[in-house]
Amino acid sequence: MSVGAINRIVWLLMVGLAVVGSGCSIKHLAVNKVGNALAGSGTSFASDDDPELVKAAVPFSLKLMESLLNESPRHEGLLLAACSGFTEYAYAFIQQNADEMEDKDLAAAEEMRGRARRMYLRARNYGVRGLEVRHQGFEKALRADPKQAVRVAAVKDVPLLYWTALSWAGAISLSKDDPDLIAEMPGVEAMMDRALALDEAYGDGAIHTFLITYEMSRPGGTGDPAARSAKHYERALELSKGLQAGPMVSFAEAVCMQKQDLKQFEASLQQALSLNLEVKPEWRLVNLVMQRRAKWLLSRTDQLFLRSSPAESTDTK
Repeated sequence: MSVGAINRIVWLLMVGLAVVGSGCSIKHLAVNKVGNALAGSGTSFASDDDPELVKAAVPFSLKLMESLLNESPRHEGLLLAACSGFTEYAYAFIQQNADEMEDKDLAAAEEMRGRARRMYLRARNYGVRGLEVRHQGFEKALRADPKQAVRVAAVKDVPLLYWTALSWAGAISLSKDDPDLIAEMPGVEAMMDRALALDEAYGDGAIHTFLITYEMSRPGGTGDPAARSAKHYERALELSKGLQAGPMVSFAEAVCMQKQDLKQFEASLQQALSLNLEVKPEWRLVNLVMQRRAKWLLSRTDQLFLRSSPAESTDTK
């Protein structure tokens, strides 16, 4: 979101507050008008070339969304924007920092991961609320029978399904000591699989990018997990025309690391780093974030991969 966009939204908010005394219906109308403007103004952030600037600006936007949701709790656009916004902020600016800090200060890294987890859960709650607005009783049904519950979702629900599942998965990934939260993974799987069935091209391959990682640990998955992940990787590259770093980093981290394929690991990450960010300016910020992770992963190859000692190499010849 640009400074100009923020200024326009603040102006709209001031107008809305000015008419509060004129009646609740006018207030609600004003709040919804601001909400519509805020929910549809995220593209400027996406093309920004300064992640640190965005990191500093995003909290204001997120808190403004929450303030508006207090006044208009069923605003679908704001609920989706809050869900996606808190998820992106948690990953790009908290979890990644925690990962990079771990080798230097484990306690600080764990504290940051706790904060990221809380952000993911906040995002999840907004996403579930959005789905509840459209499908009353959705959360209760999801917890009772995930695969049956998601059948009510239609194509228009795909963004909410995707972001709700992604935020929920993010929280679970940081909750290895919380068996109750881990036990909620079937709901995440059901939502993401339903989103894939409804619109597999959503987000230029975003669902496939998630599944690159998930297939490596999907309970009850058939066949070779790496082969399933590779299919999603190929489709994500196809849908993004090879211009998003996310699939490349996900494949390196989820598949190549598990297979201990250092050569492919380095090749995938170097491919991510070689992307020309000017070809798709609207993906600039997310590519910068993922390139940062690619550099960090490459710096840790000695820790991530087992290497044969010279003596072992000689013995095998």
